[in-house]
Amino acid sequence: MANAEVVLLDCWPSPFGMRIRIALAEKGIKYEYKEEDLQNKSALLLQMNPVHKMIPVLIHNGKPVVESLIAVQYIDEVWKDKVPLLPSDPYLRAQAKFWADFVDKKIHDPGRNIWAKKGEEQEAAKKEFIESLKLMEGELGEKPYFGGESFGYVDVVLVPFYSWFYTYEVSGNFSLEAECPKLIQWAKRCLEKESVLKSLPDHKKVYGFVLELKKWLGIE
Repeated sequence: MANAEVVLLDCWPSPFGMRIRIALAEKGIKYEYKEEDLQNKSALLLQMNPVHKMIPVLIHNGKPVVESLIAVQYIDEVWKDKVPLLPSDPYLRAQAKFWADFVDKKIHDPGRNIWAKKGEEQEAAKKEFIESLKLMEGELGEKPYFGGESFGYVDVVLVPFYSWFYTYEVSGNFSLEAECPKLIQWAKRCLEKESVLKSLPDHKKVYGFVLELKKWLGIE
């Protein structure tokens, strides 16, 4: 089963897609990458994710796996002969899943509101975003990675947002290095891994994408 065909339907600036790209790279899995135009979604995307009609979609042997957290867990379970991403200890595994869920609920939405909103709404989003990252920084502590000595699941889940940090900082007029220095050091440590470096786009390219997206959405 693990040797079957693997396809990824994705869109290059998506931090959710980046998670799957990093996980596949960490496991050394070859796959076909298909870039989706989200304004003109492919028939394959609509067929493979009929519920949400969104990227990313991991297709393994013709069967779709949607939602990035689930897809990364799936990759870890299917290719278990490779370096594991999730810890084997049930408690540590539960903790890793908790922090991954925290990233989706407390990092993504406020981050989006920093570039998409203005005034009080933007300030509230900025405050929540920084507070959430400080909680993540507290969880990291003095460890090199969230799981300890080795790069793992929570790192895979969070590090894609590093490519968006520049957009948040410019839009919200603040410095994450000043607010969360340990987290920035962690991100730079992750970028030393080829799987991460090759999966994350340039931060200024992401910012350019956001400027175009704001025009398309009518946000000034």
